[in-house]
Amino acid sequence: MTPQKILRISPITTTGETPAAAPDRIEFPPSLMVDEVSNPVEALSKLSRYNYSGVFLDGGEGANEDGFVRLLQSERILDGMPDGVALINSEMIVTWANSRLRMWSPLESPGGHNFYAILGNPQIMGPDFCPFHTALATGMSSSSTLQTDDNRYYQVHVAPLTDAATDNAALVATVSDITSEILQQQKLAAIHQAGLQLTDLKPDEIFAMDTSARIELLKDNIRYYTADLLNVEVIEIRLLEQSTGNLMPLLSVGINQEAADRKLYARPQGNGVTGYVASTGKSYLCEDARQDPLYLQAFAGAASSLTVPLILHDTIIGTINVESNVVCAFDSTDLQFLEIFSRDVAVALNTLELLVAQKNNAAQQSCEAIHSAVALPVDHILNDAVSVIEKYIGQDPEVVDRLQRILQEARDIRRVIQQIGQKMAPAEALPAGCTEQLHHKLRGKRILVVDSDLQVLNDAHMLLERFGCIVEAAHSGDEAGSMYRNSRLDAAYDVVISAVNLPDYSGYQLMLRLLQITERVPMALMTGFGYDPGHSIVKARQAGLHPKALLYKPFKLAQLLGVVEIVLDGPQPTRDPL
Repeated sequence: MTPQKILRISPITTTGETPAAAPDRIEFPPSLMVDEVSNPVEALSKLSRYNYSGVFLDGGEGANEDGFVRLLQSERILDGMPDGVALINSEMIVTWANSRLRMWSPLESPGGHNFYAILGNPQIMGPDFCPFHTALATGMSSSSTLQTDDNRYYQVHVAPLTDAATDNAALVATVSDITSEILQQQKLAAIHQAGLQLTDLKPDEIFAMDTSARIELLKDNIRYYTADLLNVEVIEIRLLEQSTGNLMPLLSVGINQEAADRKLYARPQGNGVTGYVASTGKSYLCEDARQDPLYLQAFAGAASSLTVPLILHDTIIGTINVESNVVCAFDSTDLQFLEIFSRDVAVALNTLELLVAQKNNAAQQSCEAIHSAVALPVDHILNDAVSVIEKYIGQDPEVVDRLQRILQEARDIRRVIQQIGQKMAPAEALPAGCTEQLHHKLRGKRILVVDSDLQVLNDAHMLLERFGCIVEAAHSGDEAGSMYRNSRLDAAYDVVISAVNLPDYSGYQLMLRLLQITERVPMALMTGFGYDPGHSIVKARQAGLHPKALLYKPFKLAQLLGVVEIVLDGPQPTRDPL
């Protein structure tokens, strides 16, 4: 028969003696095996390693039933802690471990093994690479971070048992699972790095790229890092057009074409989650797309989404949206990550906009150079051709036909130049607030500008041709009359813009001569600031000039466009009798 074994706890008294010397000390029969310890720490170590039939708390100060109960409660509390706790001897051998640490250990029974072995011999990441030796040598606590092979992270805090140290327990170690915190830090670091790399367009990489290729590279970077960091396959980025509130698609991945082309505006209602976020500047977590009244389906099977605003210098410039086919696929942590990443995306998109501006500015300068070098000489060809045509009309039909072909070919040259210019300087190159859509009625309109100032004629070409106008010039009233008469054989001018003072006569007198050719003259006058000694403007208005068809030199683009559109809209007021 196996003898029974008990654990005897004999606390040290305030005098430094154990109850063993007490005359009334209870002695157990030889049939019982007795293990004796002097403190609770050593008792815990013994209880974790051996099976006892009972525990006897010997006499002495504090050695009563309440103290025994507290001892047992302490063990239960330590055993139920969410963190791991271990008692360790001076050889780094675990003598007792609570249930949490036993659960984390790949070993069936951690007791009797090296501390690092009970966690699978993890990598020590510091800051103290020998926390147990440090605690023993200095008598001070020490900490370190451990990484296991299955990519879990633990924070271990080691403290010496200065008052209760025994051969079985010299140190106590508490172990916390910090995997989620470490992974979050790593993801934040990855987001920061990705933000830096979004616009990291190295000179040697982009030397051979044009601006369009650089823009596509930037968009690819945004797509790659968004998918990589958030582990998503459905991404949409829209940019906000400030003047109209239109949310224009920039990047669509995994979204069906109908949804990608859908018109959305920065409004809280009727424009889905994207419109709500763009209008309010608030992020939106849609946990169940099927139950959310704001959600507009982006692809078949969509179940949840996460949308945040793109903000640059406190201004909303667009939205970024990621989606999943799993309900509740995103949480508040994902929201935090996307909000952080969106700041870098906003900066990257600002860089993209600068690249577009760079491209269009270069194209615009090239287009202006073409106008300066070619447009005005073509005007001279047209002027000379129509002047000679008028001399030969009725005298030599063959010469007139040849000159009209020259006239047509010169106008064809003008049209080709304009088409090249439009390709080089697309609509995005137009100044803010002057989009092509807002001035669509100008496209294809023929405009005759009359002035002896070459700079005015050059400016008219440069500004109006951006919007698709066909601009021709004359330097005097007589040239303008010849151009106007011959244009009617091809296509009449839609607008005539004339200086008030011309080398041969006034803009008002030109208007009267043109009224002999046609019943209505779609005319505007331009003048410098100052006195009009001939009262040409007043007389022209009496003759039918629209009261708002007046430009001041040097004219501004918005004023020029507005006046041209006023004349195009006609009809003009009824002409007063002369």
